[in-house]
Formats: sequence, C-alpha cells, structure tokens
Amino acid sequence: MPSTSDLVNAIRFLSIDAVERAQSGHPGMPLGMADIAYVLWHKHLRHHPKNPKWFNRDRFVLSNGHGSMLLYALLHLTGYKLSLDDIKAFRQLHSKTPGHPEVTDTPGVETTTGPLGQGLANAVGMALAEKIMAARFNRPNLPIVDHHTYVFVGDGCLMEGISHEVCSLAGTLGLNKLIAFYDDNGISIDGKVNHWFTDDTKARFQAYHWHVIGPVDGHDHEAIDKAIIEAKQQTDKPTLIILKTTIGFGSPVANSEKAHGAPLGAEATLKTRQALNWPYAAFEIPDNIYKAWNAVEKGQALEQDWLTMAHRYQQLHQNTYHQFLRQINGDLPDDWAHLSQSLFEETKAYNKSIATRKASQYCIEHFAKHLPEMFGGSADLTGSNNTDWSQTTAISKDDCTGNYLHYGVREFGMSAIMNGIALHGGLIPYGGTFLVFADYARNALRLSAIMKLRVIYVLTHDSIGLGEDGPTHQPIEHAAMLRLTPNMEVWRPASLLETAVAWARALSRFDGPSSLLLSRQNLAPPNHQHTSIKDVQKGGYIIADCEGQPDAIIIATGSELELALKASEHAHALGHAIRVVSMPCAELFLKQDSQYQDTVIPKTCRKRLIIEAAASGYWYRFSGLDGKIIGLEQFGLSAKGQDAFDALGFSQTAINEALLALLVGE
Repeated sequence: MPSTSDLVNAIRFLSIDAVERAQSGHPGMPLGMADIAYVLWHKHLRHHPKNPKWFNRDRFVLSNGHGSMLLYALLHLTGYKLSLDDIKAFRQLHSKTPGHPEVTDTPGVETTTGPLGQGLANAVGMALAEKIMAARFNRPNLPIVDHHTYVFVGDGCLMEGISHEVCSLAGTLGLNKLIAFYDDNGISIDGKVNHWFTDDTKARFQAYHWHVIGPVDGHDHEAIDKAIIEAKQQTDKPTLIILKTTIGFGSPVANSEKAHGAPLGAEATLKTRQALNWPYAAFEIPDNIYKAWNAVEKGQALEQDWLTMAHRYQQLHQNTYHQFLRQINGDLPDDWAHLSQSLFEETKAYNKSIATRKASQYCIEHFAKHLPEMFGGSADLTGSNNTDWSQTTAISKDDCTGNYLHYGVREFGMSAIMNGIALHGGLIPYGGTFLVFADYARNALRLSAIMKLRVIYVLTHDSIGLGEDGPTHQPIEHAAMLRLTPNMEVWRPASLLETAVAWARALSRFDGPSSLLLSRQNLAPPNHQHTSIKDVQKGGYIIADCEGQPDAIIIATGSELELALKASEHAHALGHAIRVVSMPCAELFLKQDSQYQDTVIPKTCRKRLIIEAAASGYWYRFSGLDGKIIGLEQFGLSAKGQDAFDALGFSQTAINEALLALLVGE
C-alpha cells in the first residue's frame, strides 16, 4: 500500500509537471491545498467517476479556479474519463484540461470558474437547489435528494464583493449542506495580503450566521478530517473551514507570490521532488497509487444504493417520482406544445395597452402553473419586475417548499446563484432586476452564456421610457452589450404575443440563457391579425406590409414598434410602399436560413430605417450603407417618459420626417 504522503504527492506532481510542460499555469495552490483535497476526496466526497452526472452526487466546486490542475489531477486519479495524455495537454488547444475549469469541456467539472468568487456563488446556488429539491421530494426514510456541496475558496474569492452578497444570503437561508474550505495562505499575485486584506474572516462569517471552524492546519490530515466531520453535522448553518496552508508547499518558492502563477522551472521542480521524496519521473504515477486513488467501485456502490432507494420511492410515490425524473432530466411536460400554443392564441387576440413587464407576469402565471420547476426571484424589485404570480410562495430558512426567493439588493449574487441552481439541475431559475443593473450582474451573465445554461433574466424598465428616475436608471448600452454576448438570446418584445413567444423560447432553450428586456410603460397593442405565430418564433417577422416591393423597410423593437407602424401609415398616405419588421430577438432571426431572412429583409431594398431607444451600434449589420438608425448616442434625461422620448429624437414627428428623408434620399 502506498503511504498517505505518496497519495497526496501524486496530486502535487501531476500539477507541477503539467504546468511545467505547458510553461503556463498556477502551481502554488495545488501544492498548498493537496492535503485538504486528499482528505475530502479520499474520505468524504460521494461521487461516481463513471457517471459524473449522477444526480445525488456531492458537488465539488473549485472557486479559486486558477488552481485547475488540482481538480484535473483529482479527476484523473479517481477514475474519470480524463487520461494522462489529457493531463499532458494542459492549457493546449482543444484539450480537456483548459487553463480554468470549464463545465462544458471536462467530465467531473461542476461549473466554469476563474473569475474569483463566482464559484462560491455557484456553490450557494447548488446548495440552495439541493435544499429546495429535498424539501419538495424527500419522503420519510426516502431522502432521494441528499448531498453536500463543497467549495474551495482563496483569499481572492473572499475579497471579491460577490462573496459578501452570496455568503450573507447563504447564512440567512441556513444552507447547512454547504461547506467552504478557505485556503488561508496569505499570498496573492501582488504578495503578502496583509497589506490589503486584514478582515477578521472568522468574525465576518459568524456575522453571516455561518458555523466557522478553525484556523486549522491545512497540512494536518487528522485535523482536516475532524473539521469536515464537524461541518457535516451542522443542521442549520453553512460552514466555513479556515485552513492555514503554505502556497507552493515543498518548493523553493513556498510561501511566496512567486509560487502563484508561473511554472517552477526545471531546477525548482527537481528540488521539490527531492524535498517531498518523490522519486518518479514527470507524469509517472505507480500502479499502486492509481489503485489506492480509484473511486469507481465505491462510486458504483453509492449510486446503486441510491437507485435501490429510488425504486422503493417509485413504488410508493409513483406520480411524484415521475415528476422528479422529469425535472432532474430537464424535460418539459409532454403537453408542452399545447401549453405554449394555447397561450400564443390567447395573446394574439389581446387588444389592450400593456407594459411588457406586465405581459411577462401574465406569461409567468400561465407557465408556472404547469412547470413547478420554475423558480423565480428578484433583486428587491418584485413589484417592479412583476416576477411574482398568484401562487408565489417565498422560501425561507425554515421552509424551502416554495417557488420564489427574495434575493435582496444582490444583482450579481442573484445571477451567479441562478447559474448554480441551473447547474445543479431540477429547477429552471428566473430572476428580475432593472435592465440598467445588468451592469452589476455582467460577469455572471457572461458565465451563464459561456456555460450555455437555461437561466432567464427578467430585465425591466428597458429604456428612457421609464422616465423621471433619469440617466442613472435609463439603460442605453445594455441591450447591445447583451446582444454581443455569444449564446445569449435577447428579447425586446413589443406586445403580449411577442412576450409569450419569448417566455416559451426561454423555457425550452437548452443551449444558453435568455434576457427579456421589458418596458415599464404601457405599449399600444399592434395589430396581430395577420401575424404568423411561427414567424414570431423566428425572432423577426413582417408585421405590416405593402403591395409589391417596398420602397423602404422599417425595423423596430419593443416600445418603438408603435412609432414604426404609425410612420409607415403616414408614408403610405403620401404614396410610399413601406414594410414594417418587428425584431423582438435579432439573435434568433440571424439563426434562420438565408431564404427566410431575405424574405423579411430583402437585399434588394437598401433603404432601411431602424428604430430603437438604445445605443445604435449593434444595428449597423441590418441597416446597410443606405440605411439610417435612430438610436441613442447619449445618456438619458430625467423627465416624464414621453418628454424624454420627444427630447431625444423619438417623437412621432421626428420619426415620420426621418423616414421621408430616407425615401427621397436626403
């Protein structure tokens, strides 16, 4: 049998050798946290390497994702489909071992991390999802949802503001199956952190209502094991284990920022081998060490025990079990087509003015009755975002059977927590804030898109039309920012029908998040009498047309569609042939075949007027050289909504004149 130190050093030297081969990476954290990782993965973590998606597995998150080789070494050693050749390809093009953990690239990786603090936030979301699913589905002696979420964090994670947002909420909600391991090595890229990070971390987390253990010697296996056992016994609080470690343990640059983010070099690597008594060549792991690390057999037994329990559950609670399976598989109900189509037909005939934020609430009401997996929330703006519905029940520390969370003023935290909920599985998270505050949440939105998660962002107060709150609350550049984000679909609907199509699309997407940009003010209902629902589902469609080829095409979104329709009527009365295109989701329109795109916006019609009360840069791809964009190149104004529109060039008169000028070539 290999010694414990041999098992730990296998992690260390796979990490060192991979970083050295790549001449890029972060060896210091894997060297320092290897002892902690050994105790957790070897003695406590419940997982199945041959089935990385087994639902009741423990979740492990590496929030300090720059130390990715620690995780890759663990996955390789325990039996995941990650070969030694994959380890050798660390940080190389198209490898399964990228520079930071990517959930889409590597089996066993639970979330994409690297931007510090967000892995911790994702872990809060996972632990929250576990608690919600357990409250809904567990039955006496049948805990079908019962696992822990473990997260490694560093000094940088705890310096990031998002850590305050999510850890405060985790304590309030009593997420007792969340256990965080704080790598308190006192070093970051710039050196010793005591010059810029002197928080009393223990007191801070106790104030958040966490159970705090330590400081513990992060190289003492018995002390680490004892701390984990204590943490797992908590019934009403998450746990932070503070572990004092040495960054770059065993190397000549130990306890120095030089160990953080650069290869050790050949000479220092040799000295580390000698210091830690590791006599093997680069990437050489003896068979007995592999055998001692392999977790496949144990994982199979754990999953089989769970499947046996699931079978008993099915026999006793057949309908609930089928609902559970549907949710964890991410499937929509069998009657989904009917559920969505019935809403489309209902909303197509709607002829009253309505704010699209209220239209969104109408759609939530319809879908949530049939989709218990919809889990809503708002960053302290529920009444403004209209994210609640008639059967909304907020969860609390003592009751997680509900379907809604008041996130408080935590836009970034909310968005990253929703990523964690989506990653966990079983729930479809949606959350609301003002569109302008997407800035606060920006990096979590970006990671939603990188990970292609089914997360729905309800972003209301979408333009200068919100009025008197003024420039600080009037989004200008935000729609363009979201549209430029790969994998994100951005909907800016102009009607109840378009909002319904947006919600149905967002709920049924499996390849990325959706952002719904919704108005505060009421919008006049466009005439959908001749609208094809199938065309609305393509993201852009002809809503008003002329006989023969158009002299000009107007493209508009959201609240500006009414201006476009009235301008077309004015021009038509003067003898011009005008087509109006509603473009609620440009990304989806651009996914259609070229024939459909050219049918809606023919290349032969070069006179195009695009209207949107937002930054105009995105729309040049549609306007062409002969087109004109009426957008915003400045921040908004504090005034009544209509006054702001008029003052910034969005009066009906200004739009009419711009169209006529385009037609006559001025």
